[in-house]
Amino acid sequence: MDTKLLLLLSCTLGGLSACHDQTKIVEKKHVCISDSLAKTISIDTAKLVHIKNGLNLSGEVTVDDNNVIKIFPMVSGRVTDVKVSLGDKVTKGQILAIIKSADVTGNYSDLFSSRSDMAIYKRQLDAAEQLYKNGIASERDYTEAKENYNKALSANRKIEQLIKINGNDNTDQNGNYIIKAPISGYITQRKINEGNFIRTDNSDNLFTISDIKDVWVWANVFETDIDKVKEGYHAQVTTLAYPDKIFYGKIDQISAVLDPDNKVMKIRISLPNPDLKLKPEMFTNVLITHDETNEAVDIPSSAIIFDSSKNFVVVYNGTCNLKVQEVSLDKSIDGRSYISSGLKPGDRIISKNQLFLYNALIEE
Repeated sequence: MDTKLLLLLSCTLGGLSACHDQTKIVEKKHVCISDSLAKTISIDTAKLVHIKNGLNLSGEVTVDDNNVIKIFPMVSGRVTDVKVSLGDKVTKGQILAIIKSADVTGNYSDLFSSRSDMAIYKRQLDAAEQLYKNGIASERDYTEAKENYNKALSANRKIEQLIKINGNDNTDQNGNYIIKAPISGYITQRKINEGNFIRTDNSDNLFTISDIKDVWVWANVFETDIDKVKEGYHAQVTTLAYPDKIFYGKIDQISAVLDPDNKVMKIRISLPNPDLKLKPEMFTNVLITHDETNEAVDIPSSAIIFDSSKNFVVVYNGTCNLKVQEVSLDKSIDGRSYISSGLKPGDRIISKNQLFLYNALIEE
């Protein structure tokens, strides 16, 4: 009733135009959330949590050395066929290349010769044994025949072991040495081509096969940040190829020395790669996070409104009970913001589509 009298008096003294403006201000004193707007906003609760610290680093994807096999030449010879290319996926036992080898040919020639000798000496031993039992041959003749057979047997076993070392399934009687994949994975190195001559005294490997279902990321830490990383700290890895995809891992190794060239300390992050999206040699951005002992009020970073060099939030106390609250921001990391003042645990704030309500509230 008092409000109506004031309005009437205002109309009488100031005219109809002033009455219209005053009525408009009174009508805008309350901002409410409509049913349609309520479906588009999100409401979060401020919580007291341990502050999460973060450190941004650069890194590079490498293969996990525990899942890498390097294939070296076991025989000399000429490469007659290479069946895989760099980056190919291979399965265990798959043929990678074929080498025509005089070593393999010689081994099988020696094997056939030793088997022939062994058969001859076996017949001689059987005959000497029969004659010795019938009293026709001397014990010395029998013993000599037995020794000859044992020597032939030993020579045969030596050649068979040599062929077995190279792999019974990796060689054939035509002198071919067949290189097969010892594990399933991807060809990450290929250092031979058809027509190359291979020598066993070459210390370089022919192929490298890597299983990249788990990979490493080696990141660089500057001297000023060395005390900010420890084994077990969580890591979030992103790449240029997948900017919206975050890969999660942990620090599992920290170098004890600095790189002499660029004066950085290397840390290793292990992370799963089930989709095989992370490729060796990819450059990465790494965010190292860990929880501090200090606590602060935590809200989503999306709830913060930056206006006139200050930070604000819209506090929700009810559909028609909203308030703009200035807050002091300590830090933001990983989509969360830590508030040093302005909010207390349990306060509810609007974290999505709150800008419309903020503009309506500050225009009152």
